Amino acid sequence: MRIRVPLVLLATLVAACAHAAPRTECIAPAKAEGGFDLTCQLLRDLLRLPAAAPPADVDVRYLPGGIGAVAFDRAVTQRWSDPRTVVAFSTGSLVNLAQGKFGPHPPDAVRWLATLGTEYGVVAVRRNSQIDSLSTLRMRLRADPAGLVFGAGGGVGSQDWIKAALLVKAAGKDHRAMRFVSFEGGGQAVAALRGGHVDVFCGDAAEATKAFLAGEIKLVAVLAPQRLAGPLAHVPTAREQGLDLTWPTVRGLYMGPDVPARDYEDWVRTLRRIMATPEFARATRARGLEPRPMAGAEVEQYVRAEVERMRELARSLHLPVR
Repeated sequence: MRIRVPLVLLATLVAACAHAAPRTECIAPAKAEGGFDLTCQLLRDLLRLPAAAPPADVDVRYLPGGIGAVAFDRAVTQRWSDPRTVVAFSTGSLVNLAQGKFGPHPPDAVRWLATLGTEYGVVAVRRNSQIDSLSTLRMRLRADPAGLVFGAGGGVGSQDWIKAALLVKAAGKDHRAMRFVSFEGGGQAVAALRGGHVDVFCGDAAEATKAFLAGEIKLVAVLAPQRLAGPLAHVPTAREQGLDLTWPTVRGLYMGPDVPARDYEDWVRTLRRIMATPEFARATRARGLEPRPMAGAEVEQYVRAEVERMRELARSLHLPVR
């Protein structure tokens, strides 16, 4: 049976499609529920704000592999040029770049687009763990640095591994003696902690907050200069417990190297316009981050400086650098 569509209705449908909101693909280079996923979800929130003008829909695509290495390598070697595709990155990505874990590619092999927010590291243990403070954890590590199993997203040399290594060093022991299990993203690591497969999780606040609020894990410290606002306000900092250790994790976006300059600048202008509004700060904090509004050339400068800083930290921990 043939269905006749009135010409007026057909014209309306065509016009609606023509004016439909553009779709952006945000690649989260890990499995769901980790920090990269969080970045893409925040971008979706931001592109729905009035300042986006016009608003855009965001589709999240997960591309796990090497905690970002696969996505970075493909962006560079395949010369990604789609102006509607962005990729999430974090401080952990810059740690890996500094150590050559993203292959032979230099930091400027892609177009660094923006930083959106900052979150801080946390130290968590199992719900029924006898460890109830950072001091207790350090005592356990001092007695036996291999007696507890750390778990986190990323392998040896990753930013979460570095947090664990610094905790072991703070206990006066050689960090190379610790036991560490690597996961493809913070979401998997938290699940392993909930299931009792690891003893300590060193990750980021946003990755652990949901399980903490559900009573599934315990947080013994936040690695921030002062206590965090919101649901983690009662969790003491490492500094409060006698350890001067902070770890901010910046979350942002980059684009393929062959994205036309005009499209890249359009993105920069749009994001700067959004970042200048009160809604930007509200949306960022609603996702558990503190606003970190940078876009364009200032992000490129930030990345270069941060990669160099991470090279120096890697050398201090006997890690290879590139």
